[in-house]
Amino acid sequence: MKTVTYSAEDTIPRSAVAYPASSSAIGAVVVGGDHPGLGVLRSLARRGIPVYVIDDQPCISRFSRYASRVIRVSDILDERRTVDNVLDVGRRFNLRGWVLIPTRDETVAAFSRHLAELAAFFKVSTGEWESVQWAWDKKKTYDLAETLGIPCPKTFNPKNADELPSLYARLPLAIKPAVKENFFYATGAKAWRCDSIEQLHKNYERAARQIRPEEILIQEIIPGDGREQYSWCAFVCHGHPHSTLTARRLRQHPREFGRAATYVETADAPEIEELSERFVRAIHYHGLVEIEYKRDPRDGRHKLLDVNARAWGFHALGAACGVDFPWLLYADKTGLSVEPARARCGIGWLRLLTDVPTVLSGLAHGSLGIGAYLRSLLSTRVESVFAWTDPLPFAAEMVLLPWLIAKKLPSGSK
Repeated sequence: MKTVTYSAEDTIPRSAVAYPASSSAIGAVVVGGDHPGLGVLRSLARRGIPVYVIDDQPCISRFSRYASRVIRVSDILDERRTVDNVLDVGRRFNLRGWVLIPTRDETVAAFSRHLAELAAFFKVSTGEWESVQWAWDKKKTYDLAETLGIPCPKTFNPKNADELPSLYARLPLAIKPAVKENFFYATGAKAWRCDSIEQLHKNYERAARQIRPEEILIQEIIPGDGREQYSWCAFVCHGHPHSTLTARRLRQHPREFGRAATYVETADAPEIEELSERFVRAIHYHGLVEIEYKRDPRDGRHKLLDVNARAWGFHALGAACGVDFPWLLYADKTGLSVEPARARCGIGWLRLLTDVPTVLSGLAHGSLGIGAYLRSLLSTRVESVFAWTDPLPFAAEMVLLPWLIAKKLPSGSK
């Protein structure tokens, strides 16, 4: 077992929690302290649930008045070390029986693949690998979607560069990974656009230096930006949706292959509901899930892009719309009964840090009008980090901004 070294600063408990829980309350351990983790922390702590946050980097959650304790460990990226570190924290602070909640894809995979080991100590919110793998590996995602009759962008998986000439006629194309974590941390990109034969070969070679050829996917590009991109978000019970929210990604950064949304708004999109229910039913999924689609203007169909088996970036929007996703997850793991809910339409979520440059770019290029931008501000009910009742994480994020920007750069450029 790897021993974790803690500093006094890393383990200082927060005494200003607004709704202190009793010592007998079952708490939650949130792994990942950036803005999705902060959203989980606030949701649960406001209900009187003690919450510990684990991260391996400086995180904004350490400044939240709602955190019972913030603990920095050596690693939550490597699978084996992540499991060891989380178990070590659990034993050190006597957290047996607490609900374990991951917020990043790599921790979802680690917890799912080591579920039996972790479940002997925690109430693990991640599903079994037999189900989660269909979201983790995008090649599996697209293969299953095709079997289920769910539209997807045309996707190819050449064995090597010798097979690339067969794709020349399909340009422009995007190169993306089947398993995105290693690729993303190395390159800082979600995908690479290829408009020419030269770019296709160059980017394929770049990808092959980071990931195995069998993980390199080459996909057709659906025209348009994020304004035709939708998400079906749900808490699912054994393949059956319990509570749902549908959102439209009106702004994202970067504009074409958005790493993340900067402004989303709840919407009515029945076209994707049946497709999503078909997918989660087929894999007998249990837990939180976000399934992303993009409407193809060439044929009018919504095509599946991604499946996230975890709390997604804008999950905090749910509480403002009547669907508090972290609470649903916690209630499920602790045996509490919660009535099903469906989100109200027309309510917005904003990620100010990345939305400002996105808006300035959109206004400059004419893809965004000032009227549409002002209307989005009037619809916004949730900012990803800022909250009047908990302002310090936002201030900390502004201070940490240079470091956060550097962290997003590809490892080779640092």
